[in-house]
Amino acid sequence: MHFHKRLCRALALLMCLTLPPVAMKAADGEQAAPPKHEVRAVWLTTIGGIDWPHSYATSEASAIRQKEELIGILDRLQEANINTVLLQTRIRATTIYPSLLEPWDGCMSGMPGRAPAYDPLAFAIEECHKRGMELHAWVVAIPVGPWNGLGCKTLRQSHPRMVKRICDKGFINPESPEAAPYIASICREITLSYDIDGIHLDYIRYPEEWPTPKKRGIIDLGEKARQNITTIVSEVYSSVKNIKPWVKVSCSPVGKFDDLSRFSSRGWNAFRRVGQDAQGWLRDGVMDMLFPMMYFRGNQFFPFALDWQAQSCGRPICAGLGIYFLSPKEGNWTLTDVRRQLYFLRDEGIGHAYFRSKFLTDDTKGIYRLASRIFDTYPALVPPITWQGALAPAEPEDFQVERHVRGDMLSWQQGPDTVAYNLYASTSWPVDTSDPRNLVAVRLRKCSLSMERDSSLPPLHYALTAINRYGLESPAALSPSPVAPEPAEGSFIITLPLIQGLNAKYISFETIQGTPVFTVAYVAGQSIDLSRLPAGLYQIRSHAKKGAPHRLGFVLVKREPYLPGATLLMP
Repeated sequence: MHFHKRLCRALALLMCLTLPPVAMKAADGEQAAPPKHEVRAVWLTTIGGIDWPHSYATSEASAIRQKEELIGILDRLQEANINTVLLQTRIRATTIYPSLLEPWDGCMSGMPGRAPAYDPLAFAIEECHKRGMELHAWVVAIPVGPWNGLGCKTLRQSHPRMVKRICDKGFINPESPEAAPYIASICREITLSYDIDGIHLDYIRYPEEWPTPKKRGIIDLGEKARQNITTIVSEVYSSVKNIKPWVKVSCSPVGKFDDLSRFSSRGWNAFRRVGQDAQGWLRDGVMDMLFPMMYFRGNQFFPFALDWQAQSCGRPICAGLGIYFLSPKEGNWTLTDVRRQLYFLRDEGIGHAYFRSKFLTDDTKGIYRLASRIFDTYPALVPPITWQGALAPAEPEDFQVERHVRGDMLSWQQGPDTVAYNLYASTSWPVDTSDPRNLVAVRLRKCSLSMERDSSLPPLHYALTAINRYGLESPAALSPSPVAPEPAEGSFIITLPLIQGLNAKYISFETIQGTPVFTVAYVAGQSIDLSRLPAGLYQIRSHAKKGAPHRLGFVLVKREPYLPGATLLMP
């Protein structure tokens, strides 16, 4: 059911494709190739319910309302072809799941420490997976909230030497020997208990309020501080991978790694200012992907995005876009500011993540319409984890397609090392699985699917691939090859065969001298009655939307006293 709208939309697009697969043109002339693999993410914030929830779950009825709100958000994200949801799971030493380590946050029930009437994290994971989206548990690492707030107070009681006070707020001290094991224990608990796709570390850095020394006039925390943060990152990575090696570990570093040779970071960078050696984490293999918070414009955005990609070591970079600045209350950016960033990122092979969800789903200044109708019109697969040594799954077995008047019923067998399936469809056979425009369903968790279609439209052909926990994709299982049946002896009905590479809109039947007799729309496998034609030899020509017609072959029509009928003569 959750794929129904996507399928209808994808099939409608499929039937009206006119652009070549190498380019998709935006309204303002910008050019971008739709990639098959691309991270398209959104941060879904729960602190204070600013993205979700906007009501409290204190009873079964109110829990249903809270769930329905999330379902509505996820439906909107799915229609915009978002494939990754970063859900804020640990907030300020408080959680949105039943933790043995930290208390409940108040955003779910309205009362800190009180459980809602269900498990929000388990529900969100299930709903994301129904829609073919990954869910990454977003863990706020260092800040633990107001000094006398429930989260900070509880943590101070259990780990008094680990928490540092700065003004009226508490922070886990990155220099404490307890910091790395404790933060890793939170990530371990989530990974053990839930079918998550990733652990996403936020604020895995020194607070900006931390006393920072200057070296030669440059603010620099120093190598020791960077090593303290790297120790935490390394322990989180090994803890997660030892349990579930397919779970991605990512983080959201400050948006500019360091000063560049031609562009200054203006004193706000990951490496020196807050102790994040994020590019080193990719290089040393203790981070699977990065979501740098690139909430800037102009020369504070484009050259620094290139720097992240240049130092990615072959692992995904997904730039965080500050779409909240579209709001007049925040920065009053124009939609053009974000559109230019999106097309630039795609040209450079960089993914995009929206901060925050509400600004996207509220269509602030048209950002949702841009994302869903122009930029991310087609689905994309999350890039696979290729560096863990896993093998791709086997091709799906027993792929069956049953044709019915109102559509096609597809079924297949569950594979032993498969977690989900990707379905491709096309009016041509074999289906090109390298073209993302043919993707109609991603990360299907079941082994059957009903494809509704208009019987007046050309028939669809299908390809099915399996993917495993690492996102590696199998070879495709194809629907049966269309074979044109031999015409019955004495019949005036011919069947147009499938011609590979034929881009025909119409087929005309003409005399040998080139005089058109009649024209029909071209559909491979279509049966055409030629009983109205006088006896004779006719040529068959194809007509595309553009370009000259091409002669495909001939048809011979016979009448009495000879054996009556039509014979198709193709080269």
